[in-house]
Parts: sequence; C-alpha cells; structure tokens
Amino acid sequence: VQLQASGGGLVQAGGSLRLSCAASTPTFDRYNIGWFREIPGKEREGISYIRSDGGVTYYSASARGRFTISKDSAKKTVYLQMNDLKPEDTATYYCAASDRTFYGADYQEPHHYEYWGRGTQVTVSS
Repeated sequence: VQLQASGGGLVQAGGSLRLSCAASTPTFDRYNIGWFREIPGKEREGISYIRSDGGVTYYSASARGRFTISKDSAKKTVYLQMNDLKPEDTATYYCAASDRTFYGADYQEPHHYEYWGRGTQVTVSS
C-alpha cells in the first residue's frame, strides 16, 4: 500500500487547511487510516483515525472540535480538514494505514500501522 499525503502549507493562525491522503491500493476500503504529526524532537502524535468503512472516527484532545476526518472511497482518499489552526499545530503531518481495527487510544500508537506515506509540512504563523 502506497500512501501520499498532501495539502500542507503556510497559513496564518485561525486559518484552515485540508490535508489529503491518497492511496494506491485497489483494496483501499480494507484499511483503517490514521493521521499523525511530528515536531522535531518530539514523539509522533496520533491525532485522528477513521475506520475502513468510515463508521468510526477518533480525535485526539488537540484535534477534537477543530479537525474533521473523512474519506472518499471512489477517490481512495482520506481527508483531514483542519480549521482554526494554531501555531502549535505546526508539524509534519503523516497518514498511515493498517488492516487492524483499533479501539480507543490504540489508534495513536505509530507501531500499530504497517504503511506510511511521506509527510506534508504544515506551518501556522502567529
């Protein structure tokens, strides 16, 4: 499974970005997708997750209320709509896939995912 994250950029505080995670596999709907972010010197943080059928989503405390995860099976793409961005959201964002279903905070463990895309940089200026 190849994943490609895109949509990052430079935005002012309070602005919005929509990240995309495009998958190459024809069995896209088998996979559960997580979004992570990483700041240099810190651990990779799991911020959102969507189950393969789109029926379950999770958000970290930092993402809840501002970020929305969704998927378009026809386009084999998962989106992360990020609103009201803050300077502390500045990070490299990654998407990851697993055919394992997660419950609760399990989705936030990077080692639970088998496939990773390249990151996309998000920079939020104050």
